[in-house]
Amino acid sequence: MENISLNMLPIDKDKYSLLDKILIRKDRLIANRQFQRIVAKVPFLSSISKSRAKGVFDLMAGFVYSQILLACVRVRLFEHLANGPLSLEELSKKVDMPIKGLERLLLGAQSLELIETRGNRFALGTLGAPLVGNQALLSMIEHHGALYQDMRDPIALLRGELKEKALESYWPYITEQSEELKSLSDTDKVSQYSALMSDSLPLVADEVIDSYNFNQHQCLLDVGGGQGTFISLLSQRVKHLQFQLFDLPGVAQLAQEKLDETLGAGRVQCFGGDFFNHPIPSGADLVTLIRVIFDHDDARVKQLLRSIYQSLPSGGKLLVAEPMANTEDLPAMGQAYFGFYLLAMGRGRPRSSQEIKDFLIEAGFKRTKLVKNMMKINAQIVVAEK
Repeated sequence: MENISLNMLPIDKDKYSLLDKILIRKDRLIANRQFQRIVAKVPFLSSISKSRAKGVFDLMAGFVYSQILLACVRVRLFEHLANGPLSLEELSKKVDMPIKGLERLLLGAQSLELIETRGNRFALGTLGAPLVGNQALLSMIEHHGALYQDMRDPIALLRGELKEKALESYWPYITEQSEELKSLSDTDKVSQYSALMSDSLPLVADEVIDSYNFNQHQCLLDVGGGQGTFISLLSQRVKHLQFQLFDLPGVAQLAQEKLDETLGAGRVQCFGGDFFNHPIPSGADLVTLIRVIFDHDDARVKQLLRSIYQSLPSGGKLLVAEPMANTEDLPAMGQAYFGFYLLAMGRGRPRSSQEIKDFLIEAGFKRTKLVKNMMKINAQIVVAEK
């Protein structure tokens, strides 16, 4: 539709309020190419116009940017530069790639501030330096290759027309074909997704450990605790706590072996089961759900919260930590990124902290609180008391 024809379209007087009509006129004015050209020439308004143009371009080019980042990770570029700047020729001896292709990658990475030039050498940039040795971020970046496959046709994904989704097959425990994962002997199959969760969990765990006072508790049960990464990290900071872990049998077995080795036998008791079909183990005065409930639909989340409520003693607490929708200053993280990630995964949805609080009250908890934390892009934290 041409811009001029858009501006000439009539506005339904009966359907819209006066404010609606004003905003529609504003939208049509901004959409007009002639108006855009005029604004671009006005000194005060040109910066706004350029900023919005850049924003639209970055949205369009975002996939290319992410693929450049993925390529850098796969050729271990940041690791190669960790000890200091290197020339193109020096890097070509470390990276298995034609020198012209490597140069193209380096120039692209430089434009994204992943690396920078120092004389005739390439060095870590402001966005690349934090990735050195950061296994959590590196694992997630590599893992996104599966998400990109599913996002290649977003309309088909939204219509539910993709018969096979790469991300859904990566997380077999959430599908209806997950019975084999509940077997104690199935450690090979569960280790793939459990390892990724273990690698990436510190992004959330650090926020929780830095923001919540665990000294008030005696025993913590981590539901959906994977290989025990959260427990391992927390045990280094809080020495008196006893721990329990509840996850699928194959995962729980891996966790018990790992935690007995690192923390010593007796400090952690791991339970194998399905938290939708088996009771939650009792005995803990704090239960944690670290990046768990956004993987599941509303009915299952409510069921899980009720089960946890029943397992806790009076005064016991439940801590929920995960990235949440409607996070302040991060509007795209929840409904855009996690909304489509979970759609590709096959189940779950991002929820706001208020939605989670409402679910907790419905489950029986009498008080809820949003705990302040620094890096909300990694997680927000909601605590409820029985």
